[in-house]
Amino acid sequence: MKFSIGGSLKLAFRPWVEGLENIPAEGPAILASNHLSFSDSFFLPAVLDRKVTFIAKAEYFTSPGVKGKLTAAFFKGVGQLPVDRSGARGAGEAAIKSGIEVIRRGELFGIYPEGTRSPDGRLYRGKPGGLARVALATGAPVIPVAMIDTEKIQPPGKVIPKLMRPGIKIGKPLDFSRYHGMEHDRFILRSVTDEVMYEIMKLSGQEYVDIYATAAKRRIADAEKAAKAAKGAGGPGE
Repeated sequence: MKFSIGGSLKLAFRPWVEGLENIPAEGPAILASNHLSFSDSFFLPAVLDRKVTFIAKAEYFTSPGVKGKLTAAFFKGVGQLPVDRSGARGAGEAAIKSGIEVIRRGELFGIYPEGTRSPDGRLYRGKPGGLARVALATGAPVIPVAMIDTEKIQPPGKVIPKLMRPGIKIGKPLDFSRYHGMEHDRFILRSVTDEVMYEIMKLSGQEYVDIYATAAKRRIADAEKAAKAAKGAGGPGE
């Protein structure tokens, strides 16, 4: 199913790719990408010969009805791995555990260090948990990836994508083996994450914002709420 979906995406959207030679032909690696669109997890696997496993909400695999079954089949077909977000520490610990398991099987693990989609196309601060901890616990190389223009193809909230060519830039592998076993040192985690985000920024050409994307989304939502409240308070005639 992966190949049929990938072939269809390549035929319809004709994504361009730079740096395919940086993906190892075999063995484990972590693909750390910026995150502009829901479709990022589909376009990257579509251009690779190897399977890439990304993390997805468990709800995508357990929704009832025909639509739920089709969604689950689609996500499984493109290599998405369900993660249960329940529990004391939620999705973070589950994602780390799942990532380590994927790497130990000698496969490719895909992750978005920003933790969520960019609300405005800019690159936000990477979260120091999942990416760095999986890299340091396993010793796997980290390959920076930049998705280009995918937010224009499928902006948040849009179901039907626009037919245009996205781009994918794949950087050279980063070796953090010098920090192996130090996955609980928060200063090392921060340093590793920042180094990866810098490489993604160079590849993508995005403006970098030194706050978390989740915080930016809250600010945007609060600003929109305040604007609506102010407009409503103006009353007729304003």
